[in-house]
Amino acid sequence: QVQLVESGGGLVQAGASLRLSCAASGRPGSRAPMGWFRQTPGKEREFVAAISWNGGSTYYADSVKGRLTISRGNAENTVYLQMNNLKPEDTAVYYCAIQMYNSGSVYNIASYDYWGQGTQVTVDS
Repeated sequence: QVQLVESGGGLVQAGASLRLSCAASGRPGSRAPMGWFRQTPGKEREFVAAISWNGGSTYYADSVKGRLTISRGNAENTVYLQMNNLKPEDTAVYYCAIQMYNSGSVYNIASYDYWGQGTQVTVDS
């Protein structure tokens, strides 16, 4: 069983920065693609960013390009989301996910096998 734990959310003013962290545990020796999604009440969970198993490729939603950066940590299956110039519309619960067995598109929610519990990001205008 793989477990993911996110951290780093909080309440900030518009224009501020936050860094989210996610660490996956439970299946050592197997680096996998990882992604960040976000969800607001009454809306579907949406893709934010993803990164390949070796960090060589990154993918972003158009709404966050140039402001958010995904990266991998040195530890196996850790990922970060650096969020700069935050806007009120970035307010959401952010979820980390890992594509441990699936090989589908990194943009697709159904391609991910395990999810974290989510961390709240609130951007006040």
